[in-house]
Amino acid sequence: GTSDPYVKFKLNGKTLYKSKVIYKNLNPVWDEIVVLPIQRLDQKLRVKVYDRDLTTSDFMGSAFVTLSDLELNRTTEYILKLEDPNSLEDDMGVIVLNLNLVVKQGDFKRHVSMVIFEVWHSQGKSNTGNLRLSESLRKNQLWNGIISITLLEGKNVSGGSMTEMFVQLKLGDQRYKSKTLCKSANPQWREQFDFHYFSDRMGILDIEVWEKDSKKREERLGTCKVDIGALPLKQANCLELPLESCLGALLMLVTLTPCAGVSISDLCVCPLADPSERKQISQRYSLQNSLKEMKDIGLLQVKVLKAVDLLAADFSGKSDPFCLLELGNDRLQTHTVYKNLNPEWNTVFTFPIKDIHDVLEVTVLDEDGDKPPDFLGKVAIPLLSIKDGQTNCYVLKNKDLEQAFKGVIYLEMDLIYNPVKASIRTFAPREKRFVEDSRKVSKKILSRDIDRVKKITRAIWNSAQFLKSCFQWESTLRSSTAFVVTIIFMFILFHVQIICFFLFTWFFYLLFS
Repeated sequence: GTSDPYVKFKLNGKTLYKSKVIYKNLNPVWDEIVVLPIQRLDQKLRVKVYDRDLTTSDFMGSAFVTLSDLELNRTTEYILKLEDPNSLEDDMGVIVLNLNLVVKQGDFKRHVSMVIFEVWHSQGKSNTGNLRLSESLRKNQLWNGIISITLLEGKNVSGGSMTEMFVQLKLGDQRYKSKTLCKSANPQWREQFDFHYFSDRMGILDIEVWEKDSKKREERLGTCKVDIGALPLKQANCLELPLESCLGALLMLVTLTPCAGVSISDLCVCPLADPSERKQISQRYSLQNSLKEMKDIGLLQVKVLKAVDLLAADFSGKSDPFCLLELGNDRLQTHTVYKNLNPEWNTVFTFPIKDIHDVLEVTVLDEDGDKPPDFLGKVAIPLLSIKDGQTNCYVLKNKDLEQAFKGVIYLEMDLIYNPVKASIRTFAPREKRFVEDSRKVSKKILSRDIDRVKKITRAIWNSAQFLKSCFQWESTLRSSTAFVVTIIFMFILFHVQIICFFLFTWFFYLLFS
């Protein structure tokens, strides 16, 4: 009797944005901020609502907004009635939007506007509104760290008559589902899930144990909760959580890894694009400030522009790509561009430099609902190889960065740092990575290592056979040569011992004379 609704915004038949999915709810509240570029005001923005399913999404109704009816710099609430001409239902429900039309700054094209789905009141000039918009987007997309959860096992879990069991984890709008196991009192999952956490809204981690049968009927078995804000940082917390509504407990490891000093924004508020702000940042890392704040080495700005010709990860021949950027323990990601093999992100990331010898890793992934994302390619860029202000095209590689993968990615990077602080930091140990990739066993690497062991064993065996033949006089020339070499070696070794003895005697004499 419930649905899993989400919303798509379309303009001229092209999907511009897809909202998150609200599970098991007929009165969903999304509370999302969306910025859509509008070329002309004589268009209609189509709003479509769908019910997410495992195979295909069910259509739940649509409505449209005439852009010419919007007032500039004024927020208006619209209550749109959903309609479906193919449905027999008279009442499909309504959707509530707050719309605001503003002029995009920093663009020389005329008649370029943006529709903002957000409740905020514009005051003063338009650039102030854009700045406030970017700050809102930054708060909406930026997290402060990673919550790594390893679901180990269940202990004495009982109840219900179904045959299979799985676990669902929920933190805010982030959800994960474990693999399904045959029902047992002590099931072993051994799975890891990564959540993003926000310092201003840490929240409660909800954990549910479900059971199902061969007819895919599901029933909740038990629940438990974890207060993420009460856990210490930078250490693995082993938790044994008793289940409510049934007997048993879950055993898991929870690690909170902070990512401090990072930021994210859109292209219209680029930190180093403003000359005055760039001058101020350059002054902060100048040579005259080399002895101030020794840990503040520098600043890296990365513009993730677009990718071209990515691998198709879905059955439809498309992908839902997003980018994950990692520098040390700092991790940020772009938004997802749905159903596209040539996505454009146009997002700016700012990282603090802790070690000038670090490597920036950019990974392109395919969003796959509640399942872990699929790999679409990766590049690794040493900080010392960055050329400021140039747009570079990088060929994506595989996970081991050994072979070329399908597709390329366009990045623009700026690096500002203090050389004195960076040189001093070089003599300190490297920062420990708190989030490490769990590499699976590769058949290719395993076979290569086996070949290496075989070659080394064969070389040792051949050397032993050669030495044995020298002592058995199978070849007169070989054995004679080995005999002469042995005599010379023993002669040299004997004289080295005599020389060392005389040197020791001489120094002993000088020491006590």
